[in-house]
Amino acid sequence: MNAMPAPHGLSSSEAAERLLRYGRNQLRLHRERALLVQFLLRFRNPLVIVLLAASLVTALTGDAAGAAIIGAIVLMSITLDFVQEYRAGRAAERLAQQVAVTATVLRDGMPHEVPVAEIVPGDVVRLSAGDLVPADGRVLDARDFFVNQAQLTGEPYPVEKHAATGAAESAEDEAAVFMGSSVVSGTATILIERTGPATELGKIADSLDRSPPPTAFERGTRHFGMLIMRLTMLLVLFTLLVNLAFARPLLESFLFAVALAVGLTPELLPMVVSVTLARGAQRMAARRVIVKRLSAIQDLGSMDVLCTDKTGTLTEAKIRLERHIDATGRPSQRVLELAYLNSFFESGLKSPLDEAILAHGEIDLVGWRKIDEVPFDFERRRVSVLAEKDGGRILVVKGAPEDILALSTAYETAAGAILPLDDAARERIVAVFAGLGDEGFRALGIAWRAVAPDHPHAVVSDETELVFAGFAAFLDPPKESAAIAVAHLGQSGVAVKILTGDNERVTRHVCTTLAIPIAGVLTGQEIAMMDDAALAARVDEVNLFCRVTPAQKNRILLALKSRGHAVGYLGDGINDAPSLNTADVGISVDGAVDVAREAADLVLLEHDLDVLHDGIREGRRTFGNVMKYIMMATSSNFGNMFSMAAATLFLPFLPMLPMQILLNNLLYDISEIPLPLDNVDTEDMARPRRWDMRFIRDFMLTIGPVSSLFDFFTFYLLIAVLEANEMLFRTGWFVESIATQVLVIFVIRTRRNPLRSFPHPALALTSLAVVVIALLLPFTPLAGLLGFTPLPPLFFLLLVGLLIAYLGLVEASKRRFFHRAGMA
Repeated sequence: MNAMPAPHGLSSSEAAERLLRYGRNQLRLHRERALLVQFLLRFRNPLVIVLLAASLVTALTGDAAGAAIIGAIVLMSITLDFVQEYRAGRAAERLAQQVAVTATVLRDGMPHEVPVAEIVPGDVVRLSAGDLVPADGRVLDARDFFVNQAQLTGEPYPVEKHAATGAAESAEDEAAVFMGSSVVSGTATILIERTGPATELGKIADSLDRSPPPTAFERGTRHFGMLIMRLTMLLVLFTLLVNLAFARPLLESFLFAVALAVGLTPELLPMVVSVTLARGAQRMAARRVIVKRLSAIQDLGSMDVLCTDKTGTLTEAKIRLERHIDATGRPSQRVLELAYLNSFFESGLKSPLDEAILAHGEIDLVGWRKIDEVPFDFERRRVSVLAEKDGGRILVVKGAPEDILALSTAYETAAGAILPLDDAARERIVAVFAGLGDEGFRALGIAWRAVAPDHPHAVVSDETELVFAGFAAFLDPPKESAAIAVAHLGQSGVAVKILTGDNERVTRHVCTTLAIPIAGVLTGQEIAMMDDAALAARVDEVNLFCRVTPAQKNRILLALKSRGHAVGYLGDGINDAPSLNTADVGISVDGAVDVAREAADLVLLEHDLDVLHDGIREGRRTFGNVMKYIMMATSSNFGNMFSMAAATLFLPFLPMLPMQILLNNLLYDISEIPLPLDNVDTEDMARPRRWDMRFIRDFMLTIGPVSSLFDFFTFYLLIAVLEANEMLFRTGWFVESIATQVLVIFVIRTRRNPLRSFPHPALALTSLAVVVIALLLPFTPLAGLLGFTPLPPLFFLLLVGLLIAYLGLVEASKRRFFHRAGMA
C-alpha cells in the first residue's frame, strides 16, 4: 500500500477500521490455532489413538459399557490436560502483555502509546534512539537518524536515513525503514506503509519460522521422556508376549498392554510443567518480575552466574554532575559549557550522564546553532557535535577520557590558556583522572576543535588534533541494599560478576564502599589481547570486568557458558541486546529501551538485585515441584505398573482390567493437579539445581523395587488370606494401588521427615479425597460397570498395615538414597 503522508496521523475510528482490514501487525510465525483444533490435536498421541480404536473394537464385540467407560476415561484425561495447560498459557500471556513493546503514534492529532501489534498502514510514528522500527515505512522527517537493519541486510554497521519522497522500496533506499530494525541514534517521524506479513520481514517469515534451540529444561524433559518410553516399550512388549504365550484372549491382552502403557506414560508431565511454570510466573509477577518466556523460570533457578553492569545494580542510578574541572584539576565553567553544548545538541538516546549535564539549566546557549553531529557508538565511545555561533564553528567532543586524551594535541587551562600536550602534561592529566576514579567519580573527557566557518559536516576524521578542555565528573551513590543483595545471591550459589564500561578505579571504589569482595579484575584492553581459550581460563577467578565493549561482554558470557555455567545477564541499553540473547537467561528492566526489553526473557519492574533474588528462589521452587512429579512417576507409579506386568507371569487372569488401569491412572492424575501449588523446602531452594538423569534413574531404582515388593505381598495376601477370585483380586489390587501411589506423595515430595514438611492444603485434600473415592467405588452402583466387588472388612485391616509398612520403608529408603547422594 502507498499511503499518503498524514502529518496529524489517523483518527481512532480510521485506525480501528484499518486494523480490521489489514489485521494485527504481527508476523504470526507461530500461528494461533482455534481452541477446538488445539483440543483435537491432542488426540494425535499414538497411545490415545490405539485406545480409542480398541474401545471401538470392544464395542463391536458387544461390550458397549466397557467401550464407553474406556472412551470416557480417555476423554476426561485429555480434557483435564488441555484445560489446565490452556489456563496456564493464557495467564502467562496476560503477564507478558504488561511489558509488551509499544510505539508513539499520532492518533487524532495527538501522540499516544499503543501496542506495536495495533499499528496499521497510514499511522504516523515517532521514533528515537533505542526504539524498534514497528513496521515498514518511509521517513517523513529525520534528525541524525541512524538505524541498525542487520536482520534484513546483514550489514553490521548502522546506516543513516533521510526524509525523501516516494514509497520505500528497498533496504538501500535512504528513506526506507523496515520492521526488525532498531534505532541507534537520532529521531524521526515515519509513515507506516506495510504491516505484519506484508512487511519485508513478513515475506521471509517462513525462513524465520524455526524453533529456538531447546533450553536445558526442555532438553531435560525430552531425555526423561525418552527414558520412560524405552521402559514402557520393554514392559508392554513383555506383557503382550506373556499373555499370548498363555493363549489369553487377544483383544483383552492387547487392551491390557495398551492400558499399561498409558499407566506408565507420564502424560500429565506437560500439564504439570505448564501449570507449574505459569504459577511461578504469577508468583514472580507479585514480586515485580514479569516472565516473557516461561521456561526461563527454570533457567533462572539453575543460574549460577549473574553478569550485570554496576549502574542501577550496585549504585542508585541517580547520577549527579559533581565537578567540572580543567586538565589540572581546577574548577572550570568552560568545561561545563562545552559539555552542555554537546549534550544539548546530541540527538541520540540521552544517557543518565547527559541528563545530569542538562540539569545545569543556567547555561545560556543563545546564538548557538547545530550544524551536524557524529553519533555516539560503542566502539568509538564518544559523540561529536559541530555547532556554530557568530559565524565561528567548533567541534565539541565528549567521551571516554582515555580516548579523548589520545586524540588531543593540546590542553586548555581554566584561565583560557592553550598549551601543548607533551608527555609531562599527559602524565599530570592521567593522574587527575586516576584521582577522580579513586574517589568514586565517573568522568567524561571534554575536548574541542575549531574548524573553518564553511566546514559542512562532522565526520569521524574530524576527531583529531583536539584541545583537551577537562573532565565532567559524576557521582552515582552506591546502593545500600546492593551489598546485602549480592551476599544473598552468593549464599544461594549465584556468583555476581560486574561487566562495565567504567574504569577499574571507579568500579573498585564502589565495590569497596559496599564491602563486596574483589576476586580479580580484567580490563577490556587485556581481554582484547586474549583468545577465547585464554579468556575462558580466567573468567571463573575474576568478578570485575572493566572498560569492556559490548562485543567483549558477549565473549565473557560465551566463556562462562563454555565452563559449564548457567549464565544470566542483566542489561537495559541498546548495546545489551546481543548479550541478552547470548545468556541462558536475559534479564532487563521496565525502563529499558525497546531493543533490550524485546530481547529479554524476564523484565524487572524494579531495578533491584533483591527482587531478582526472589525470582531465582521462585525458579527453584518451580523446578522443585516439577521434579516431585517426575520422582513420583518414576518410582511408585512405575513400580505399580511393573508389578502389574510381572503378575501376568503367575496369575491365570489379568491382574486388572484395562478400564481399571485407565481409571487408576486418571485418579492418580487428579491427585497431582495441585502439585504446582505445593510448598518447597528451603534446602531445595538453597542452591542452583539442574536436570540430572542419573539422579532420576537411581531414585527410580531405589524406590521402585520397594513399591513392587509391597505389590507382590498384596498379591499374596489377596490370594492366600482372602482367597480372592478374579473380581475381588482386581478390586483389592486397584484400591491398594491407588492408596500406595497417592499417599507416597507425602513421603517423596520432601527430603525431610514428612511430619516436618507440610504440603499445600489443596494437595493434601485432593490426595486424600482420591484415596477415599477409591475406597468407596466398590460399594457404589458403578462397581458392576467397572468390574469391582465389595471388599471384606479384613481387607481394610490388612491395607492399613500394608500402608504403614510401605510408607515407613519408602521413607527409610529415601533417607538412605539422599545420604548416599550427599543431600541428606
